[in-house]
Amino acid sequence: MSNFRTLELHIDVNAANDVIASGIRKELDEKGLFLINVMASPGAGKTSCLMRTIDKLRDRHKIGVMEADIEADVDADKMEKAGVRTIQVHTGGECAMDADMTAAALREFPSDDLDLIFMENIGNLVCPAENDTGATINVAILSIPEGDDKPLKYPLMFKVCQAVIINKIDTRDYFDFDDDAVVRRIKRLNPESEVFFVSAKTGEGFDKWTDWLETQMNK
Repeated sequence: MSNFRTLELHIDVNAANDVIASGIRKELDEKGLFLINVMASPGAGKTSCLMRTIDKLRDRHKIGVMEADIEADVDADKMEKAGVRTIQVHTGGECAMDADMTAAALREFPSDDLDLIFMENIGNLVCPAENDTGATINVAILSIPEGDDKPLKYPLMFKVCQAVIINKIDTRDYFDFDDDAVVRRIKRLNPESEVFFVSAKTGEGFDKWTDWLETQMNK
């Protein structure tokens, strides 16, 4: 017979993070600032999709970008060279942003004159989905070469996102990707999620995505 005791604590380990996240959303709403948490696997095209999106919106909105990386500054450098106000966040080895990191970044980021900030989260489909960053909405990017089965393999990511962008549609001829199947799988996990098919290379499909985004901002 064992002599040790087992203590079961039914406490949400993310409770403290969620409190901070709720506070961030309240503050963003009061400022009229829209924060989008963009998540994807490495190579899915986060940066290229963001740059296309920003190019279509920058005449109508004041936009900033929060670049999250474990150590590198590559994407922040690209954004800065494109004339986008940018802050680099190094996560100190953590595989995703959380609400505390977001709050710290917002304190350091001059954003009083902005109305839209994109957070380019660290590239993977697991950790970022587990943390509420306090963003107004979550967006996932999935590329054609990754396959249409990603919602089956990483369901949480697609459950927490209000929109999913399917990138690299210009490569359809080279990959076995079922558009209808991926939409069904995403909608099964989150019936309210919107799905957009785009090509960051050619610009195809970005009008529908940016129109939807501006509708969300104006709600």
